[in-house]
Amino acid sequence: MQKELQKMEQKGGVLLQKYELGRLLGQGTFAKVYHGRNLITGMNVAIKVIDKEKILKVGLVDQIKREVAVMRLIRHRHVVELYEVMATKTKIFFVMEHAKGGELFNKVIKGRLKVDTARKYFQQLISAVDYCHSRGVCHRDLKPENLLLDENDNLMVSDFGLSALTESKRQDGLLHTTCGTPAYVAPEVISRKGYDGMKADIWSCGVILFVLLAGHLPFHDSNLMEMYRKISKGVFKFPKWFAPDVRRLLSRVLDTNPKTRISIAGIMKCSWFKVRLENPAITATENQEPAPAPAPLNADGIVEACECENDGPPIAVAKHELTKPCNLNAFAIISFSTGFDLSGMFEDSVPMKEMRFMSNKPASSIISKLEEICKRVCLKVRKKDGGLLKLEGSKEGRKGSLGVDAEIFEITPQLHMVELRKCNGDTMEYQKLFTQDIRPALEDIVWTWQGEQPQQEQHHHEEHQPSHTA
Repeated sequence: MQKELQKMEQKGGVLLQKYELGRLLGQGTFAKVYHGRNLITGMNVAIKVIDKEKILKVGLVDQIKREVAVMRLIRHRHVVELYEVMATKTKIFFVMEHAKGGELFNKVIKGRLKVDTARKYFQQLISAVDYCHSRGVCHRDLKPENLLLDENDNLMVSDFGLSALTESKRQDGLLHTTCGTPAYVAPEVISRKGYDGMKADIWSCGVILFVLLAGHLPFHDSNLMEMYRKISKGVFKFPKWFAPDVRRLLSRVLDTNPKTRISIAGIMKCSWFKVRLENPAITATENQEPAPAPAPLNADGIVEACECENDGPPIAVAKHELTKPCNLNAFAIISFSTGFDLSGMFEDSVPMKEMRFMSNKPASSIISKLEEICKRVCLKVRKKDGGLLKLEGSKEGRKGSLGVDAEIFEITPQLHMVELRKCNGDTMEYQKLFTQDIRPALEDIVWTWQGEQPQQEQHHHEEHQPSHTA
């Protein structure tokens, strides 16, 4: 199956005796997405090919199962539809609605949009999010990269990999998993004290609207922690071309207090929002049919996809009742995609002041390794709350003693992201220390560095390089 897939990647071909596999549309750490065509109906689709071994290794099976279960609850014209899921021993195939217009991000990166265009996208986004919330689903990773456009330039929400059902709440009624893409995440998510996922989604919608109208982020800084501080305090400025009515709306959406933040119902009543609203009824949830009960995670069919042990004819896991996306980019936000590497959105990005890596070791092992390295290079270690370590030099350098913050984020119990950033001292001294001492010593706990292939894949590629070039 692996060799067959590689041949089809190069020449195109028939996948699973049903879909014609076309060009590569996108690639992430755990999956590749291809254009496809249903040979029976002629319908264009997007086919995501997921490497089963990778997701099993880093403990993402439950996350994928949850995503599929969530998608069974949602059928909406502004949400990407997942048609079916199939699998072999090594691969899982998600067949999805094809978004011919690509990512909204590709438009935003070129600059601000016209007000009417931005408003149309925002209206469609709010319509989709309102529907998801009426089904008890919070997206938790809304950003332009996860908003796709169809052939008629209508918006479609994708990538529910970090979504949560209302059942995920603790007894206090709040969610407690820190997730999302930094620039779009709500202040209460950063605080790690628990948050209402629906309120957090509304904040992200506000950041998206600001970006569409301004052409840049409301909260940005080359230092991630400084950006977090700006988000927590709600520090941003409106461009001079923002009209008073949209300023009022955004001030209520980007309210750092989730209890006083405007609701979706409130957004829909705003005069700016209602201008040229194509179909007011589509934003109302009171006339929609009741949400079906969430399917048990072990019964949604994805279990078979993850446990399939033969590499013979592909098994059809679930068809047509499943609805929606499957962008595993939700996991790539950690450090491998433009969604997390925000440097392109900043004006003064300075290289090498911060680096991120993924590790499939437990947090305790990561901390022990960092302490071991610090002892070797004469750095003191101070532990802070929330997985933050302060590494401090004992000697004075050109610009004072060197200081490095090391922060550990838990993605799953088996997968962590670690960010290292210089907070004090000379940049050249930090680069030398990082390159010669820190990075080589971390090799046995690093799964992959930001923007690089996993270590195992690098070794595999080096071993087989002669045969590829032959």
